[in-house]
Amino acid sequence: MSFCYRDLISLFNQCFAATYNTRLERGDDEPVYLPANAEVDHHRIIFAHGFFASALHEIAHWLLAGEGRRTQVDYGYWYCPDGRDGEQQQAFEAVEIKPQAIEWALSLCCGFHFNVSCDNLNGSVEPDRHAFKAKVREQALRYLEQGFPPRAQMLMAALRRHYRRPALTAADFS
Repeated sequence: MSFCYRDLISLFNQCFAATYNTRLERGDDEPVYLPANAEVDHHRIIFAHGFFASALHEIAHWLLAGEGRRTQVDYGYWYCPDGRDGEQQQAFEAVEIKPQAIEWALSLCCGFHFNVSCDNLNGSVEPDRHAFKAKVREQALRYLEQGFPPRAQMLMAALRRHYRRPALTAADFS
């Protein structure tokens, strides 16, 4: 199956452009969330280089961000780029568990292969990818049991309809 980022843009914007004044946009550089300002009258989730996986990841962050966070550039979160030490990597992974659990679910709703991202190729520590994936899976299963955030549920349903995918089960997260 071919995965076109334009489909994600269209589906996301159909779900949220009118109600949340937020649009998904392809970028040519690093991903970023930009709230509306004097020059642009809508909020923008800008993903990297037209990459489908980047779009899903950035969407997942938006789906988690509360109203106050959505008024700040990159939701006001701390970010330490690639090249982290052990302590910085632990902090990075702690804040990435929930968004990556949602990203995994979004990927499944599209039939798109998901990979966890430890995002530290040039760091002084080698991340334990398997342990991190286990934490992301645990969170995904918790969401599956207790319910995904409402906006995530809305987009997941739209993606499943578009890609003709069944409802998610625990077995999907293996």
